[in-house]
Amino acid sequence: MKLIVGLGNPGAEYDDTPHNVGFAVIDNIAKVAGAKFSRKAKSQALWVQCKFAGVDVVLIKPQTFMNNSGDAVFAYADKYNIQPKDVLVILDDFELSPGLIRGRLEGTGGTHNGLKHIVMRLGTTSFARIRVGVGMPENNQDYADFVLSKMTGKRLEDVHLGMEKAEKLAEDFVNGKNISTTM
Repeated sequence: MKLIVGLGNPGAEYDDTPHNVGFAVIDNIAKVAGAKFSRKAKSQALWVQCKFAGVDVVLIKPQTFMNNSGDAVFAYADKYNIQPKDVLVILDDFELSPGLIRGRLEGTGGTHNGLKHIVMRLGTTSFARIRVGVGMPENNQDYADFVLSKMTGKRLEDVHLGMEKAEKLAEDFVNGKNISTTM
């Protein structure tokens, strides 16, 4: 079984923001799988167990807000006895141009607080991740404001293309293929 995590913040006000790209990709994967998320009392994530690309997976969208995403990832990996090598995290990256994606089988948390928290909670950097490029802030906009602001126009179109590539790379991951690539 694989655990696929989309990073984001709960609440409709964060839809179409750079920080919620991971949630959007997971929503599309669930749709392809014909699965619907649920949340039980005291659960730290919206989650669903389903088949994706013929493989048993658990999809989660942590509801702990970005900087505490590791709590939900750790809880679901523990609950389903999923090893870090079978965890895939999908997240935004402002250092990649909109639409560009980068897959890795391991690595540091870099500048991404959600990813850093997952590294801390899992106690390892040996889990897969797909970073979806959202581009840099413009006009000296603060990074925190940028990742929580709505995307529009060409940036949104390009990010949607990157999200489609991320879905295909997630399928490669669950099928045991090497996802170490930038495209």
